[in-house]
Amino acid sequence: MDRRSFLKTSALGGSAAAASTLAAPAVAQGRITWRMVTTWGKNFPGLGTGAQRLADRITAASDGRLTVELFAAGEIVPALQSLDAVIDGSAEMSHGASYYWQNKSVGLSFYTGVPFGMTSRELSAWVRFGGGQEIWDEIYDQFGLVGLLSGDTGTQAGGWFANELTGLADIQGLRFRTPGLGGQVWQKMGASVTNVAPGEIFPALQSGTLDAAEFVGPYNDRAFGFHQVRKHYYTSSFVEPGLATEVAIDKAKFLDLPSDLQQIIRDAAQAEYDNMPSEFYYNDPIALDDIVKNHGVIVHKEFPEEIIVAGAKAARELLEEIIGGADALTRKTADSYIKAFNLLRTRTQNTDQTFALAREKYFDISDLG
Repeated sequence: MDRRSFLKTSALGGSAAAASTLAAPAVAQGRITWRMVTTWGKNFPGLGTGAQRLADRITAASDGRLTVELFAAGEIVPALQSLDAVIDGSAEMSHGASYYWQNKSVGLSFYTGVPFGMTSRELSAWVRFGGGQEIWDEIYDQFGLVGLLSGDTGTQAGGWFANELTGLADIQGLRFRTPGLGGQVWQKMGASVTNVAPGEIFPALQSGTLDAAEFVGPYNDRAFGFHQVRKHYYTSSFVEPGLATEVAIDKAKFLDLPSDLQQIIRDAAQAEYDNMPSEFYYNDPIALDDIVKNHGVIVHKEFPEEIIVAGAKAARELLEEIIGGADALTRKTADSYIKAFNLLRTRTQNTDQTFALAREKYFDISDLG
C-alpha cells in the first residue's frame, strides 16, 4: 500500500472539510444513515480496514435499514477529535482507541491497554464476563455515549529507534512518541514522551522532531514507512500487551433505534473484535519478514532487562498513583481491572504461556513447509 495515500487522511492537524459540513442523519422510509468518524486513515491496515468492515457489517446485517458511512481521519474532523464529534452531535459513531481520551477520564485507558496488563483475550473476558462493560457504561454515560469493543491488535511492537538500546541511560531525554498509560511509564523511566496522530509520526521521525516512536506492529508500521527512517525495531512491547479499539456511539440515538438494530450493532462490534486480531496475526510476520530481508531492519525481540525491570516498577507506581488519586469511578474501574487481571493471568500462565514455551522448545516443522 502506498504510504502517502493514507497518510493524507491520518493527520491530526487539518481536515478535508469542516465539521460543520456534517448534515443531520438521513432518515427515509424507515431507513437511517449514520456517520462514523475514525482516528485512522482510510484503508489503514487492520485498524482502518477493521473500521470499514464494522460499518459494512452493520449495513449488510440490517439490510440497509441502518447504513453506516465511514469518514476516515481528516476527511471531516482531525484524527484526535473524532470522539468529540460524537459528543457534540456532529456524528453518530466514532472508531478509535479509548486511551486517546484519557484526558476525559483516566479510567478509559483500561479499555485499551495497561502496561504489563491484560492480553487481548484477557481484556475481552473482563469486559464481557467480568463486569468491565458495566463500568465502561458508567464512564461513557457521563458524556452521553455507549462504548463497545470493536477490535484488537494483539501485543504491539515496542518501537523504532535509531540505535540499539543497551540500558536506561540510552532513553534519558529520548523524544519518544508513545501514548496512553504506556507513555506515562516511559516518561517515568526518563524518556521525553509525546503523542501525535498517526499521520504525523513519519515526518516527525524524518525531520528529527522525534527520536523514536511506536505505533502498532509490522503490518501497520511498514505501511507508514517507519523502516525507511529508523532501523532498530523492538518487536515486543511491555507497555502495550494489546490495543483494543472501540466504537463509541451517541447513546440517545442508539436508544432511539429499534432493539434489533441495537443488537446488530453490538453483534457487529463483537464480530470485528474477534476478526481484527486474525488480520494482524497473519499479516504481521509477512510484513516483518519483508522489512528485515528487503530493507535492512534489525530486529530486537525484547528490550534490555534493565529497561524492562524499570518499566515494571514504573507501571506499578503509576497504578498506585491512579488508585490513590482517582475519582470514585476511576478507582472502581481500576479495582475491577486488577481483580480480573489477577484471576485471568493464572489461566494464561497455566495454559497458553506453558504451551507456547513447550512448543518453542521442543517442536519444529520448519523443514516440512
